[in-house]
Amino acid sequence: MTVGMVAPVTRRVRAYFAPVNRAAGVPTVFDAAQMGMFALDAPVAPWVDLGWCTKFVRKSGVGAKSGVAAVRTGAPAVAQSQVWSEVEATVAVEFASWGKLSMALTAGSQQMNLLYTAAGAGLNGSGGLAAAAVGLAAGSTALALNVGATAAAGFSVGDLVAVDVDYVGQVGYVGSGASAGYVRQASDVASDVNYVRRVTLNVGQVVGIVAGVLELAAPLLAGVPTAGMQVSRVVGFVDREGGLFFQEWSGLFCMEGEQGERIFYYYPRLQAMQGAEEVTEALLAPLERVKLAGSFRALPVVDANDGARVVCFRSYLPG
Repeated sequence: MTVGMVAPVTRRVRAYFAPVNRAAGVPTVFDAAQMGMFALDAPVAPWVDLGWCTKFVRKSGVGAKSGVAAVRTGAPAVAQSQVWSEVEATVAVEFASWGKLSMALTAGSQQMNLLYTAAGAGLNGSGGLAAAAVGLAAGSTALALNVGATAAAGFSVGDLVAVDVDYVGQVGYVGSGASAGYVRQASDVASDVNYVRRVTLNVGQVVGIVAGVLELAAPLLAGVPTAGMQVSRVVGFVDREGGLFFQEWSGLFCMEGEQGERIFYYYPRLQAMQGAEEVTEALLAPLERVKLAGSFRALPVVDANDGARVVCFRSYLPG
């Protein structure tokens, strides 16, 4: 027997996303029993806080169909039992802030970094030939990039940086920390040594420069830089209509009640199901706020407790 609780009263929805290991097909796990009371402003790595969002809508089934069908027998046919005919779930949300990850989630396909270009580079929609990257010295961490005093002079506080390996003909998924793109054959990227840094989600913002070390605002998604990683300055971000790559992430949405209770919606695997889209919200005329709109389809995982194939876990933690 359980004691009934008052229906939760919530204000907003908080969104968190974490990488899926695309090559191995392994999502980031969220266990509400062990992790459910984390500080909302400080999620456990590798979950990334996307902040408060609006217009959160989750649906089960396709269109008007619920996915539950009746098994009918007799004349006239009478429903004798029910079966699950299909399992389908979608999520839609509007992000209040723009940034690398929120743009990537809503881009549908690859989301690219606009790398600083080399002198005399030709014009190109997703950025021309990039300037030479800067190598990392020993002692670099997820929050501090040791580039040396000489190279550090080329950076300024507020700069965005992409940190990843050179492209040397890799095929398959590329990008450290999260799969940022898929290369079918090396000729597709024209042997661009900066291609991985062009698409990587391992991006940070410089908030301080001390003794040749670039101090970052938040830890890099991929953690401590590995051997071979280099740093490229980033002007901004660009996405495109088209492309064959599907973004896939683990998603977690939290509703916190006024009495301290929490409702979690954990989607182990979410893939973008539309191209880039924005929505506007009227402010004081003639001003409008432009927000990013994302729509995702949930893909299945197997629950280790009983082998069930599921697409979403809804958890409730009483206050």
